Amino acid sequence: MQVIRRFNSSERALIPSESNHGNYQHQHAPTFDIVVFFGFHWQGDRMWHFAISVFLIELYGRNLLLTAVFGLVVAGSVLLLGALIGDWVDRNPRNKVAHASLFIQNISVTVCSIVFMLVFSYKKQIEQIWDGWLTVVCYTVVIVLADVANLASTALTITIQRDWIVVITGYNRGHLAGMNATMRRIDQVTNILAPLAVGQVMTLASNVVGCGFILGWNLVSLIVEFTFLSRVYRIVPELSVKPSLVGLDGQNCLRRRRGRKRAAGLMVYHLKILILLELASLPLCFRKFQQLLSTCKDGWQAYYRQQVFLAGMGLAFLYTTVLGFDCITTGYAYTQGISGSLLSILMGVSAIAGLMGTVLFTRLRKLYGLVNTGVISSCLHLGCLLLCVCSVFAPGSPLDLSLLAPYAENANDRSSIHWTNNTLLFENAPTGAVPDSYASIILLFLGVITARVGLWSFDLTVTQLLQESICESERGVVNGVQSSMNYLMDLLHFVMVISAPQPHHFGILVIISVLFITTGHTMYFLYARKAKRKQHLNT
Repeated sequence: MQVIRRFNSSERALIPSESNHGNYQHQHAPTFDIVVFFGFHWQGDRMWHFAISVFLIELYGRNLLLTAVFGLVVAGSVLLLGALIGDWVDRNPRNKVAHASLFIQNISVTVCSIVFMLVFSYKKQIEQIWDGWLTVVCYTVVIVLADVANLASTALTITIQRDWIVVITGYNRGHLAGMNATMRRIDQVTNILAPLAVGQVMTLASNVVGCGFILGWNLVSLIVEFTFLSRVYRIVPELSVKPSLVGLDGQNCLRRRRGRKRAAGLMVYHLKILILLELASLPLCFRKFQQLLSTCKDGWQAYYRQQVFLAGMGLAFLYTTVLGFDCITTGYAYTQGISGSLLSILMGVSAIAGLMGTVLFTRLRKLYGLVNTGVISSCLHLGCLLLCVCSVFAPGSPLDLSLLAPYAENANDRSSIHWTNNTLLFENAPTGAVPDSYASIILLFLGVITARVGLWSFDLTVTQLLQESICESERGVVNGVQSSMNYLMDLLHFVMVISAPQPHHFGILVIISVLFITTGHTMYFLYARKAKRKQHLNT
């Protein structure tokens, strides 16, 4: 496979020529197989993420402790192991990584569903065994299995969305943009249908039936997804060829690493040799631990070296926000007199706005290039979020700037909201509470919904920049670190909510969120300026 350097739309990437291989792949790309795979995969993923939050609350007597522990374990494990997962993706054949990740994820969810069914069915009997310690064991097993499933899902996302898609489209940038947009549309649709499907089953039947429904879906989905992945692997022979660090792509990566500071690199190399010789005398467990630390360090260094480092960091900063259709924003809406039926309609409109963002991305990329698409999308995103800032000071806003005052002072007349991934509970929440004016909440949701257009267009832009710019032999580890950064910034936004959990402090969270998002887009603007300057020098 011939590899050449190409310069287009201010990005420099190592991509194969589009004249031969790219056209072949464009004509024979198994688009249908990939669409079916992602349809089944994301439907099961979304159903599981929705259901497990509800299951954990029901399992622990409507207490959020298990949900909080689960969220902490999931975020912490990806944050710590993201680089290791990516390194494993890089060092193994594509079919082995995809099939192993798919099998581990679906089997983990299946076993976890079985445990849930047993605990829900025999909860009283289980609580009487081992003085109640068997219940703790069941909780631990559920959280560990769910975390393993999430780690496997992360590995599968990296290998399929960040690697397979690039190869399948023949490194054709136009076809790659179309495929990315299609994947995002499937994601938006399943994000609505999946919670609706499993929620109806759990409401009309029971939690046990809901567990059985998810169990059956995962078993069927495993067969379907495995079949279509195998078909794609057979149809695209290039997937079986994966460069290593000794291959052509690996040589290019190594050449980029040591191009500017060759002497310093040699000194570091010899120092590492000395350290390895000293570690050879240590026990095996210490050597393995040292290797894991070294892999993590190398992964973060590889991420920092990327030309699109600032763009990736900018995308990660967008995760520190309460301005999305998650439990936090919907919970705040409930306190402002918005009904659940109206919220469901707003979520549907938000999904349509997200779909419009995918259409906008494909058109802007054709007209202005990939880097400029990110700039336009950033401006659109920030412009719409100004409506959210205005909502903080609009009539009807419950903003109270006494953030540092003890919460106990207002505990008697304020409703306390507890947050979880997809569910919210109220303590002493007033029924039928109506604000003086709906201007604030209208501006808030108008800004959140319209901002989805620019948000998803920007997300697709950075995704394709990562796909095009990262060496094939480093795609796994760099995208693994990117996932770690995303989870880290997502944790920060939950810390924000814990620090200011009252509805009358939500306006402060909105302002902080906009500041984080502005910082993220500023990082992208710096990347775009640097990329355009390089293009100007090269021309």
